[in-house]
Amino acid sequence: MLNQASLTGESVPVAKRPGAAVYAGSVVEEGSCVLRVTHAAGENRYDRIVRMIEESERLKSGTEDRAYRLADKLVPWCLGGSALTWLLTGNTTRAVSVLMVDFSCALKLSMPLSVLSAMREAGRHKITVKGGKYMELLSKADTVIFDKTGTLTNACPTVRKVVPFRGQDEREMLRVAACLEEHFPHSVANAVVRAARERGLDHREMHSEVEYVVAHGIASRIGNERAVIGSRHFVFEDEGVSILPEDQPRFDALEPDCSWLYLAIGGRLSAAIGIHDPLRPEAKEIVSLLHGAGIQKVVMLTGDNRGTAAAIAEKLNIDAWRAEVLPEDKAAFIRAEQEAGRKVVMIGDGINDAPALSLADVGVAIGSGASIAREVADITIAAEDLRELVLLRELSQKLMGRIDRNYRFVMGFNGALIALGAFGVLPPATSALLHNSSTLLLSMDCMTPLI
Repeated sequence: MLNQASLTGESVPVAKRPGAAVYAGSVVEEGSCVLRVTHAAGENRYDRIVRMIEESERLKSGTEDRAYRLADKLVPWCLGGSALTWLLTGNTTRAVSVLMVDFSCALKLSMPLSVLSAMREAGRHKITVKGGKYMELLSKADTVIFDKTGTLTNACPTVRKVVPFRGQDEREMLRVAACLEEHFPHSVANAVVRAARERGLDHREMHSEVEYVVAHGIASRIGNERAVIGSRHFVFEDEGVSILPEDQPRFDALEPDCSWLYLAIGGRLSAAIGIHDPLRPEAKEIVSLLHGAGIQKVVMLTGDNRGTAAAIAEKLNIDAWRAEVLPEDKAAFIRAEQEAGRKVVMIGDGINDAPALSLADVGVAIGSGASIAREVADITIAAEDLRELVLLRELSQKLMGRIDRNYRFVMGFNGALIALGAFGVLPPATSALLHNSSTLLLSMDCMTPLI
């Protein structure tokens, strides 16, 4: 049984049998395996992920800050204005009054202060932003893409429901399952034992010696009857367990969005235990909040199976989803959205999300995720609450509103001072005082909280 969630996004361990392919970076949860290397160094999935990250990083814009560029462009105009004033009026005082006012000071001070203040404010909410340009891009984003496992869900298998058959008691069946599973602490067994403990069920041993079949299940005896618990393949094919005719409709109605663990006693199916990866409590709310914040399209990409993905997408009112996708598929989807003219934000936590995080206009990593995801992402959310995304969106939009307001003030106020100086209304000392005072007050305003 291999846990390959960090590479594929599958929420439960996957059975591997002789002849199957495995990914480097998977974790063996049960059993043992002998591997034959079929891809040389540089050709495995990790290496492909690294190459995709490097390519997408090279594609990211390296444009310099607008404020600095504009300020530098305005310097010759200020000098030219002063010279023109002297040529037209022959008045040195008026020419000096124009020189006392400059656009560079306010633009080059206020804009960086606004960005740094916003980044500091984000930090108070346990959000790390690697640069002001990502907040600008986030304010313009219209598409948000979520990974599923570990992002919309908790990446922790949990018992969702117990469906008894043959007239058995639900609590008793969970108690029997926990009694068998407690001997083998893999993630699914832990989920069963934890569910029994949370319901206050005492599962002292009632069975004989346990026989463990790797990647299949567990067999033992309770009284004179053989008891088995495990996968569909193990219970129905290997053990030949049957289903009573009256139980068949309930069996056929088992939800496809769960991974089912089957318990049989005496050759008859006695219970089915649904294991699922629970959604974060705020998952459904965050989708509606993002729509309310101006995001037009919310997408879910997952390596999990289609049944699970479809059920979750329906619960969350996701606009679009893709299942059974590989890291390169996620990157290709983002590239297609960008080619369609969309500004894309990607939220993920795993190794398999790294290329998508790097390629997106803004990559957001969950703080509890893989270190490579945090390294590649432009923004990291340390708080275990996706609602911080909406706060970050609001913060980014207010930052851009402040910057635009500052541009208009600097250009209008300093332009007026230059005009008044040129016409001899303001002497040089007054022009300098008003210019520097406005710059200081504007800079102080830029350091006030946005939210």
